[in-house]
Formats: sequence, structure tokens, C-alpha cells
Amino acid sequence: MSGPAERVRRVVGCMTGTSLDGIDAALLEISGEGLQMRCRFVHGVSDELGPIKQQLRDMAEQVPMTAGQIATLAREFSLLHARVVRQLLAGQQADLICVHGQTVFHKPPVSWQLFEPGPLVHATQTPVVFNLRQADLARGGQGAPITPVADGVLFFSNHRSSAGVGIDAIVNLGGFCNVTERMSGDYRTGEDTMYSGRDLCACNHVLDFIAREYMRMPFDADGSRAMQGVVREYTLHEFSHALLAQSRGNRSLGTGDELSQRIASYASRMSPEDLAATACHAIAQAVHDAMSSSVESVVLAGGGVKNAALMQAFAQRFRMCQTTQVFGIPPEYREAACFAVLGALCQDDVSIYVQDQRSAGHLAIAGNWAFASPCV
Repeated sequence: MSGPAERVRRVVGCMTGTSLDGIDAALLEISGEGLQMRCRFVHGVSDELGPIKQQLRDMAEQVPMTAGQIATLAREFSLLHARVVRQLLAGQQADLICVHGQTVFHKPPVSWQLFEPGPLVHATQTPVVFNLRQADLARGGQGAPITPVADGVLFFSNHRSSAGVGIDAIVNLGGFCNVTERMSGDYRTGEDTMYSGRDLCACNHVLDFIAREYMRMPFDADGSRAMQGVVREYTLHEFSHALLAQSRGNRSLGTGDELSQRIASYASRMSPEDLAATACHAIAQAVHDAMSSSVESVVLAGGGVKNAALMQAFAQRFRMCQTTQVFGIPPEYREAACFAVLGALCQDDVSIYVQDQRSAGHLAIAGNWAFASPCV
């Protein structure tokens, strides 16, 4: 006699990063529950932020806004989520949606991920979980990085890629670089040593600032302008040390960590192309130096993988660089996929914070929930 059928959920994860390069939504098919869940990436959809992009940037840069303007922005932002999720689902139903929201301020213990769930719940008639950082912040944590446990489920539970190569770390090249570094052991088997996760340094915030201020473009598409530049060794040394210092503060990165003033001081010394090239190598050098000496093989994700100059800089410093595509997850959807996993863990009453996987003490269960009204 066969046992009960395994639980299978269709879960959507939504992500908008601090670099404001768009909204990503990923649909995962999740079998099983808790840390033993198995995940299959179905597909993803991305869209531009459109007219609200500048308003979100203004809010993140602490430009004064009225309560009415903020409330309107939150509603428009949620309506954008609804449109993207409907496109992702193409008329089908999901069991759960997990939304990151837009970080408009982050300086622990205070952090604000702007999001209003009502319009999304109404449009999809699906439960939504959001505001995942607050439970950790409330107990004195940093609230970031937030994806290490999801990385463990998606990538490290079977720490061999489809190419048959062991990996040491997942590095996200977003507005800020963060890393999930594999130590020894596997928390699924109950071993004591698991994974560490932390923010490292500014990344796309640096490169996009250079593009906006000195190239008069929103970003350096494919890193083509940076590829034309020459790395200035003195500035590389100075800049990489400044970036490395960000990783040594034992804190999460956020508002005020974009290094805009430092970049401006370098701009008078060289062309925009040289500045961008030097910045790419400074970021890669800082990430390399911030990780343990045993890290040789890294898997990269995030918007930065589209920058050829940045990818080249990483390839020169690590024995092997791949992207999450080798796991069947496009690198641009890694964070959205992680949020689908985090949402499912929240639904299963499992802590999403890596330190709780080691602790026998009080566990913080993350997330605020919004549910569709039952039919009457």
C-alpha cells in the first residue's frame, strides 16, 4: 500500500533589487516541505519599473516625499507586481507568492522594504508573504543577507553542478555583492557546520553610478564601455581596499554604502571607460580577498553577470567561475527563485535565517501574510 502523495506547490518569488534595474518573478515547483524540499525552476518573467523607477530611486536616496506620494507609489508598485505575476502564471494558479519589496532604507535596526500587498492579493487571489527581514532585525540581527538558507536548498544540498564540478560559494552581483559560502557539512543531515552568508561590498551601485554620472547612460550595457578601458593599478589598489573594508564591518550594507563620493574623487583622474574598468577589477579583487583562501570555485548570479568586464575580472581571480545556469536557474532569476524558496519555508514554519539552523534556542519565523478573502 503506497503512502500519502508528496506535497507539491507552485510558488512565485518576486524580487526588485537596490540597483532598480527591474522586477523579476520566478515560478518554482516545490516538492516536499522544509529543508528537505526539492525545487524545479519552471520559468521567469522580468519587466522594467517604468515611470515609478525614478520615484523609487528618489525615495531610496531620501528625497523628501509626502505620505500621499509614498502611499500612491506603494500601490503602483504592487500593481506592477500583479501585472508581472499574471504574465508569469499565464492564467494558471499559484499556491503562494513571496515578495521582497523595494528596499528604500536599510540601516539596522531599521529597514524598509516598500510594498503594499492588497492589490497583488486581489489580482491573483493567492496568499502573499512579504516583509521577511523584520523578524531578524527585531531580535538584533542585520536582516541581511537573506538568501543563504535558500541557497542551501537550491544549490548546496547537492553541491555538484550539472557540469560535475564542486562549488565553494554563491556570489550575488547585485547592487551590493553578497556571498553564501559553503563550509563543511550539510544542515539537511544535521551536521553542525553549515553555511555562512554575509554582505561583501558595493557592486552594481558603483558601476551604475559611473554610467549615470560620467557616461550619461542608466547602465553600461554588457560592460562594453568598461571593456574599452584600461585598469589603473594605483586606483585599483586604493579602491579595492575601500571595498574590502566594507566586508569587515560585520554588518549588512545599505543606505550610505554606495561609495559615490569616493568614485567622484577618482573620476577626475581618468576617462569614464578607465574608471569603469578599474571599478570592475576592484570589485572582483575585494570579493576575492574577503573570502576564505579555500574558496576557488564560485557560482555567480545577479545582474552583474551581464557585464563582460566584471565577469572577466572574476575569471582572472578564481580557479573556476560559473553562473547559476548550470543548476538550471538563470542568473538573473536567482534571487527571485530564492524568494520562492523562502516563502515556502515560511509557510512550513521553518526559520529562513542561517544562524537559526545552528541554534537550539528561539527561532524567528519570518514574514507578514496577506490572504485573499474567501468567497461568500
